[in-house]
Parts: sequence; C-alpha cells; structure tokens
Amino acid sequence: MKTLITSLAALAAVILTPVAARADLEVGKPAPAIVSKDINGKEWKLADQKGKYVVLEWYNPECPFVKKFYNVSKMQEQQKKLAAEGVVWVSIYSTNDEIKEKKSASDLQKVSKDWKTVPAATLYDGNGAVARAYFAKTTPHVFIIDPQGTLIYRGAIDSIRSSKAEDIAKAENYVDKTLAESKAGKPVSTPVTKSYGCGVKI
Repeated sequence: MKTLITSLAALAAVILTPVAARADLEVGKPAPAIVSKDINGKEWKLADQKGKYVVLEWYNPECPFVKKFYNVSKMQEQQKKLAAEGVVWVSIYSTNDEIKEKKSASDLQKVSKDWKTVPAATLYDGNGAVARAYFAKTTPHVFIIDPQGTLIYRGAIDSIRSSKAEDIAKAENYVDKTLAESKAGKPVSTPVTKSYGCGVKI
C-alpha cells in the first residue's frame, strides 16, 4: 500500500508540474544561422550579411499590432531610413499549415505592394524553423544583430504595448535606440524587452 501511495504521489507531481516555458535567445551570443526563401522564392542567408547591422521583424499583416505601424507608414519610413544607413531590415512571416488563415507567398507579395513595404527581404518561414531558432513569440517581435553576427537586442519594437497608432510618437523606439548606441560604440542600455502583439503560430 505504501508503495502504491508513493507511486501515485510521484505521478501526481509529474502531472501537476507545469511545462517549462520556452527559453529565450541569449543576447551577446552569435545569432542563429538563417537560410530561408523569401516571398519571391529567392534564398536569403544571414551569413551573407556579415559586416552589416540586421534587423529581424516578425510580421503578420492580419495582426492589429502590426497594422498599427504599417497603416500609417511608420514601419515603411523606418525601413527606408535604416536602409539608407546600410542596415538590413528583414520581415519574417512564420505560420504553420494548420492555420486556415495562413497567407501564401503571393498573398504577401500583394500586401507588400499595397502597403509599399521596403524591407531588404520578406522571408516566408512556412515551416517555422526560423521562428523556432529565434524563439519568436509575437508579431511584431524584433531581433537586432551587429556586424560581427552577435545578437544585441531582442524584444518589442517600442515601449508602449498598444495597437493604437497614436501611441507610436509617444513611445521610445527600441530599434533606433539600440542601433544608435551600438554604432556609437556604447553598450546597449536596454538589450532585452518583452515583446507584445499577436502570437506567432508555428
């Protein structure tokens, strides 16, 4: 009887123990390799961007937190500004095949045309491999990689967790802040923040 009780207690402990939360990518370490097709079917490699700053932006055009920036052209303006500074901006769409609202690459081509987006590439991460490598959790979720290939920031795009476009001007933009500090040779003062938005469906 004592053995049975002990066994049942052990089983209960296993059942009641919460599943460990997903880990997060460690800032200050080399960014995981990326080899992925973009929405035009062209292969894109992170390794080819060595010597440049790279901004990865997880993206879903149906998400109101993404529309917050794109509907008023703020994300497009930031993409253009950073491209002029030599920064490589990459949008990434990660959604698995079980999601009936999943967009095709051609759907995303149309969205890009309609919204006039100007990233260096929009990756079509159909199997979620890139999202899993980076532990991407939301759209938007931003990761910044320095010219040496080191991850220097992960988290939210800005400081106000809202889907309202009017909050953009009041928020601190973490992308601009991170890049300005790193380019000036300073330590990144806020290397990790909590992302907000819609969940990445992988």
